[in-house]
Amino acid sequence: MVYLNFTDLSEEAQNRLLETSKADVQRKFGDNIRKYVTENYGCFETMIEEEALRNLYSYTYVFNP
Repeated sequence: MVYLNFTDLSEEAQNRLLETSKADVQRKFGDNIRKYVTENYGCFETMIEEEALRNLYSYTYVFNP
């Protein structure tokens, strides 16, 4: 669950959420993504970024007033 202040949806807050999501994706799927990138000649950072954006939809958000 991710707690957000409803009045603080600034770019900094969005970047913080994205960095949290990237760390989460690397922890959960890093080895699998690394293997896929190696086999298919992709870019690891690009794949992590794309998966992190998708991962943001899996979070439960709670907005505090």
